[in-house]
Amino acid sequence: MATNPLAPERLNPPGDPNELLEGLWPLTAERTPAGEISVGGVSASDLAERFGTPLYVIDEVDARTRATGIRRAFESEAARIGTTARVYYAGKAFLSTEVARWMIADGLNIDVCSGGELQVALAAGVDAARLGFHGNNKSLRELDQAIAAGIGTIVIDSEIEIDRVAETARRHGVVQSVRLRVNSGVHAHTHEFLATAHEDQKFGIVLEDAPRQVAVIRSHDSLRFMGLHCHIGSQIFGADGFEESASRLLAVQAQLLTDGPVPELNLGGGFGIAYTSADTPTPIDELAASIADIVAEQCARLGIPVPALAFEPGRAIIGPAGITLYEVGTTKPVEVSGATRLYVSVDGGMSDNIRTALYGADYAVRLAGRVSDASPALVRVAGKHCESGDVVVQDDYLPGDVSPGDLVAVPATGAYCWSLANNYNYLGRPAVVAVREGEARVLVRGETMSDLLARDTGVAAEYRTRTSTGADTPVARPTGTDSATSTTAAEGTR
Repeated sequence: MATNPLAPERLNPPGDPNELLEGLWPLTAERTPAGEISVGGVSASDLAERFGTPLYVIDEVDARTRATGIRRAFESEAARIGTTARVYYAGKAFLSTEVARWMIADGLNIDVCSGGELQVALAAGVDAARLGFHGNNKSLRELDQAIAAGIGTIVIDSEIEIDRVAETARRHGVVQSVRLRVNSGVHAHTHEFLATAHEDQKFGIVLEDAPRQVAVIRSHDSLRFMGLHCHIGSQIFGADGFEESASRLLAVQAQLLTDGPVPELNLGGGFGIAYTSADTPTPIDELAASIADIVAEQCARLGIPVPALAFEPGRAIIGPAGITLYEVGTTKPVEVSGATRLYVSVDGGMSDNIRTALYGADYAVRLAGRVSDASPALVRVAGKHCESGDVVVQDDYLPGDVSPGDLVAVPATGAYCWSLANNYNYLGRPAVVAVREGEARVLVRGETMSDLLARDTGVAAEYRTRTSTGADTPVARPTGTDSATSTTAAEGTR
């Protein structure tokens, strides 16, 4: 089959548009004998019937295997160079109480970025000492809650925050461990909005100012300086950026050691994953080895001890573990310059995955409820929102007979999809379901129309009564039904 001229250069027509390419899909994803996609031993049609669509599905085995593998890789490489490593799961990628418990049980700590994320971790029963707290504008209330709870470390993001944290810690009668976030000047090869080590941006301070800021931190007897922190961006392939950033940070660390201890170095996260067949992320084992080598070499050159290391992966743990299921509503062939693109519109969109619209992110898609021997057609998977930019999958191939009522699945949606979900056009955020060994269970229930209207103070009392007694229309409906009161829909969304 010839390449459609509308397709991007990275995308070639697949030999088999039903194939689930290794590296894009969760570890337990497969095609059943009936042709359905199954994850964790649960078929797509079973998931859609029980919980409705759109639906986020998390492969628990995949997420926990990746978490354990990343932790072990960094611990092993740190031990090789004579130090230790701690891995914090970056909760901003996706956080629920059960996922927090997975991470703690598998030996990771957790990084939170707001009072809300802090409360989720605490509600999960996580010891606050195993939490790190990020953010460029932590409120006084958030700092008070975190320190009162016994937060492990706070990442100081600005000079004004030093006094705030010091005063709050003093009021609670504790010595608070802190890190100082700095910008190393290393710019990750990624989308501009995702690169977070530019000097001219909201996070951290310039590296050259670190000695002065650390002196201020050390002047407070209620603060304990743990070390520098840097995050060079997200969705990063290769180790070059991490190696250069570590080299620059260690040069400053050598200066800081002349006035006091600097026990650790936090190099952040941002490790990339595969979203399409064109992506070739660096294996974590290779990244860990390369970073450990440069840290050891630079410390030897500078004549300083190798610090304890810390890392904060989120996407690399939960991203590949997730897929999103949708039901096709309409299809529309569109002629462009003599070529055809098939628009496939689904029952979700930028309310459940805004990354395509926000970052120009690329995704893949496959039929989930069946296989087909129809010739591949170039498709664009669009959402149902009132925006021309409401696109979930910009370009991929599906069998040309994709039709209304079909289930489709988009892989690698475990990170930053539910976290960034919204209620545009009054669509409710979908449920999140975990699958394992043939069982499915709700991690976060989907929103109903009652949920959305509950905050509207103008809703008539009689309408509230009517919807609360069974006439509510579920936000997520099971595949193949228009019933407003389906009991199967209620099972997954209430």
